[in-house]
Amino acid sequence: RGAEQHETRKRGKTMQISILLAQQITQLFLILLMGYAVVKTGLLKASDSKVVSVLMVYLVCPCMILNAFQIDDTPEIRRGLVYAMAVAAAMHVVLLAMTALLRRPLKLDVIEQVNTIYSNAGALVIPLVQALLGSEYVIYSCAFIIVQTVLIWTHANACLQGSFSFEWKKLLENPNILAILAGAAMYLLNLRLPALLQSPVSSMGSMVGPIGMLLAGMAIADSPLRRVFCTKRNYLVAFLRLLACPFVILLLLWACHAQTFVADGKNILMTVYLAAITPACTTTTSMATHIFMAAQADPTVMIGGTLPLLHSGYRVGRGDTIILESCEYCNSFLNFF
Repeated sequence: RGAEQHETRKRGKTMQISILLAQQITQLFLILLMGYAVVKTGLLKASDSKVVSVLMVYLVCPCMILNAFQIDDTPEIRRGLVYAMAVAAAMHVVLLAMTALLRRPLKLDVIEQVNTIYSNAGALVIPLVQALLGSEYVIYSCAFIIVQTVLIWTHANACLQGSFSFEWKKLLENPNILAILAGAAMYLLNLRLPALLQSPVSSMGSMVGPIGMLLAGMAIADSPLRRVFCTKRNYLVAFLRLLACPFVILLLLWACHAQTFVADGKNILMTVYLAAITPACTTTTSMATHIFMAAQADPTVMIGGTLPLLHSGYRVGRGDTIILESCEYCNSFLNFF
């Protein structure tokens, strides 16, 4: 009887978490619709999102990360960070292995391989974690961002260039990495922001969810929705990135009971898992832009985010190369011409 009561309480708690997640996702979706509406009604243009994205990249996300590290140092948190980083590394091993196995049978080109492995975690996971689990879990998403950023500037860079090269300077110029390093140093040294700074940093960081969804809505409003999903090849990459890979990772995590390895393992695992399953287009186009700029090809660029190298999401070049982000929307790149 006691076991039955325990199982009933467990199911009830799971149901409460599911309802909470559904509510938070619904709220984020409604904010996304607001961003869509302000563009469709003509109050703003989709290009106006560039200004908002600069605020997001250089102010809101760094403030969110800094605020996440403003917590007391405990053995549980340290173990959680090590656990999150180990799980993030293991997830990337799985993604690399899956891509290697499927590359020849599915005839995946380099861009499709990179899109399958790497997510747009830096821009998307923080709003999701903030909204679904709370700001206290953002610190664990930083572990995933560190692992992925290092791999992006090593493995992904080598794939796209066809040769291996690594530049620490570009890695350390990433706003998220700078915020993580500053926040981690303050955490380890037990330093706290003065009250005068803590309040505005916290307020600015709390805007990450709403602003992220507004940007997504504004971007969607400028997309050709009538022609979504009309090219079969797009289904393949979207299926691998958003369904197949997340399912395999989830299955492996369940099989090894990964949530039992540390205290609060389920929520920490959810934080890392959310980072691993986000889409990837901006990550890939940003890397391609870095490579062509380094090669002095002077490319024209249009991507769905703010690239620190450009201080913008676009540039007009004089070279023969054009780098455009078409995301999952079929043939959306045609609207640039």
